[in-house]
Amino acid sequence: MNKRRILIVGGGTAGWLTAAYLAKALKLAERSHLEVTVLESPDISSVGVGEGTFPTIRSTLQFLGIDEARFIRETSATLKQGIRFVDWARTPTTGQHQQFFHPFEAPFYAEDLNLVPYWLLQDEARRLPFAEAMTLQVRVAEAHRAPKRAGEAPYAAPLNYAYHFDALKLAKLLAARALELGVRHVQGTVTDVALDATGAIAHLDTAQQGRFQAELYIDCTGFRAELIGKAVGTSFKSVRHQLFADRALACKVPLDGNAVMESSTIATAHEAGWLWEIGLNGARGIGCVYSSSHISDDRAADILRDYCGAGHEDLAMRSIPFTPGYREQQWVRNCVAVGLSAGFLEPLEATGLVLIEAAVGMIAEMLPHSGPIHAPARRFNELMTARFENIINFLKLHYCISQREEPFWRDNAVAATIPDRLAGLLEEWKLRPPGRFDFVLDTETFAFFNYQYILYGMGFGTDLSAGRSDFPQTVDADKLFAKIQRFADRAVADLPSHRALIQQINR
Repeated sequence: MNKRRILIVGGGTAGWLTAAYLAKALKLAERSHLEVTVLESPDISSVGVGEGTFPTIRSTLQFLGIDEARFIRETSATLKQGIRFVDWARTPTTGQHQQFFHPFEAPFYAEDLNLVPYWLLQDEARRLPFAEAMTLQVRVAEAHRAPKRAGEAPYAAPLNYAYHFDALKLAKLLAARALELGVRHVQGTVTDVALDATGAIAHLDTAQQGRFQAELYIDCTGFRAELIGKAVGTSFKSVRHQLFADRALACKVPLDGNAVMESSTIATAHEAGWLWEIGLNGARGIGCVYSSSHISDDRAADILRDYCGAGHEDLAMRSIPFTPGYREQQWVRNCVAVGLSAGFLEPLEATGLVLIEAAVGMIAEMLPHSGPIHAPARRFNELMTARFENIINFLKLHYCISQREEPFWRDNAVAATIPDRLAGLLEEWKLRPPGRFDFVLDTETFAFFNYQYILYGMGFGTDLSAGRSDFPQTVDADKLFAKIQRFADRAVADLPSHRALIQQINR
């Protein structure tokens, strides 16, 4: 049998996660006729900022056979229970900040009673914030408790969680695992990519290692998109008319040994975008995301310095320009893009790694054992396009319902900038809450309850007053709301502090 070669061009998180996942899923070690190679340029570094992700990463790491404690130790990781949003709903007045929480845990579910309508019908002035009323995770995270105890099984916990980690260290760990699984690693800088008469990649040449040929080429070259963009010529669909942010400034500052170790990403809105704060073990990753059409680079740097506080006037910042958008054709003939080469929207809600996981999972499952390598391309492109478009809807939601007064935020509320599907749903949600039939799960990253957390955290109004009589179980609902708070009290008392758990794992 002829050897079937897969060449992954580019390392970093995308390249090494793709390599390790394919090696594991395709049982590379057992198949002498299959070869997976990572071709990594020694001249190009990864973006490498502190990064957050989605709970799906736990299943991915477990599938790859990476021990959770090893992952936490080797990537300076901490646990993430969601995102705390500060000042998104309206422009803050002096000393008057508002916030809401988007937890990973789904709202409390009772088979015979949906609590959401009962929360919507409560007195707005007296009810708890939506996420706090619906799940105990908000109280746990705000008390700086961990979502699990030290003795619990790896990747398992009473509460849903993901991680914050150092992206460069994660790439290094994934590379080590990929090599253990039989992946071949070659260093070389691509100098030329040759296409055949059909437009497929015939071969590529490198300065250090000569020529490479493969049946499938996977482009993990980041924003450069060396194969899918420059060589194959697939067009890029910008969505900057919907998502305005196109720049980020990133930095790291030391974490005081006595400072609180957050188990949530903090996303703080500013006049033309937002700031992220990610707590790593020993450092804080901080960044400013902004629209260059609304403020200058210098103003963004001032915003970041002000956020970091006194003593950080000479902060070293890394500038990351990007165009929000994606390639509608991410698999063309024998070339498929994964990661930033396929598209990037913005860091909000940590969707970058989720999109890599989705893409490589489909490649592994769809890859034909014989015949044309591009057979799955049409379906792959349909699914990835749908996933990108659905994420765009979710990200835009955070901006377009804000009542902030600055030009950036008012521009985001202009109807022409809101995707049609989202605009239609927002009209429906004025009279009913988001529900499971609003979304097709195979192409979604976010479920209906994720939309509920954002909508009601930002004060969106769903008017159920005309149907109040259809919800007669108020007493039962109140008992369930009280039960959630009792569970939260117990969890705060029983779970260890986030710092204590991370320190114990590292010891």
